Amino acid sequence: MSEETRMTREEAGATAETIRPSSASAVDDLVAKIRSLISDEGLKVGDNLPTERELCERFQASRNTVREAMRILKAYGIVSVRPKVGATIIDDRMERALDLFAFNTLEVSRSTFNDIQGFRTLLEVASVEELFERITQEDITELQRANDEMMNAGSAMEASEADFRFHTRLIQVLGNKAILDVYKIMKPVILKIMVRGKTRRTFSTTTFSEHAAIIEALSARDRIAYQYRMKSHLEAGFPHFDE
Repeated sequence: MSEETRMTREEAGATAETIRPSSASAVDDLVAKIRSLISDEGLKVGDNLPTERELCERFQASRNTVREAMRILKAYGIVSVRPKVGATIIDDRMERALDLFAFNTLEVSRSTFNDIQGFRTLLEVASVEELFERITQEDITELQRANDEMMNAGSAMEASEADFRFHTRLIQVLGNKAILDVYKIMKPVILKIMVRGKTRRTFSTTTFSEHAAIIEALSARDRIAYQYRMKSHLEAGFPHFDE
C-alpha cells in the first residue's frame, strides 16, 4: 500500500470518527429541543407535534436526524408515531420503566430478595406512624377486597397480581406519588418474589391469613402487631431463594 493511500484511509477514518459523535450530538440536541417545544407550547397528551417537514425547517435539521429523534422519544414513551398521522404526544414513561426493570431482573437471587424486601420494609413497616395517621375505613375495605380476590384467584400468577394490589394500596395510603411510582416500577421483581415457591393454594391459605392478620392490626390501630406481622410476611419467602 502506498503512503498516499494509507494516509487517505487514515484521514477517512478520522473523518468518520469525527462525524459520528457530531451526528449523535445533533440527535440529542434535537430531542432536547423537541422536549422544550412540548413544554414551552403547553402541549398535552393527545396533541400532535409539528410534521416531520415542519420540524426540519424549524430546527434546521435533516430528515434522518428528525426521524432518529422521534425514534428516541418513542423509546422514552413520550410520543407515538403512526403513518399519515405523525407524532402524537403520549405518556407511556412508566410502562417503559417497567419494561426496563423487568428486563434487568430476569433472575432473583437471595441478595436481590434482601434488597427488595428491605426496601419494602422501609415503606410498609417503618412508615407505620404515617400509615396509621392516614388510613381510612375505605382503605381497609379495599385491602380486604384485594385479599378476597387473591383467595379466589384461578392461578398462582393471578393471585400474585392481587397480592401486589394489596400492598400497592398500602403504599397509596402514604399519599406520596413518587414513592408509589417507584414501587410500581419494581412490580416485575416483586411479583417474582411473591410467586416463588407458592401455589394457588398457598396464596388462598397462608398468604391470605397473613394479610388478614395485617388488616386486623390496622383496624385495631395496633402498631406493634402491624409491624411484627408485616415484617414476618415480607421475610417469609427468604428460604425459597438461593445465594
